[in-house]
Amino acid sequence: MLFIIKRLHLQNQIVCYYFLNQLIIPQKKRIMNKAELINAIAAESGLSKVDAKKALDAVVKSVSDALVAGDKVSLVGFGTFSVAARSARSGINPATKQAIKIEAKKVAKFKAGADLAAAIN
Repeated sequence: MLFIIKRLHLQNQIVCYYFLNQLIIPQKKRIMNKAELINAIAAESGLSKVDAKKALDAVVKSVSDALVAGDKVSLVGFGTFSVAARSARSGINPATKQAIKIEAKKVAKFKAGADLAAAIN
């Protein structure tokens, strides 16, 4: 059983804990940007970076166009991209605490496939 002895807020707003007199600093989660993804595609496939960028742009455009048309995009083992409809609902403005009406809208949705889910876990 772990006991939290002390909780610190560092200047950059990272919350740290002391567990049994040992400082535990959480690792920042790394986010891969588009340039890093292009480099990874080029390294994995043997394509040049220019060709990898063209391939990535083509995939993103194709998936976007399919979703705009209302279609699903299923990549077996990776996951499925789809469009979901959210109905109108009421909410509360956190700044003013007044009731507001939230309009109905469509949102992009991704459901991880079995292979991806297994690889993550």
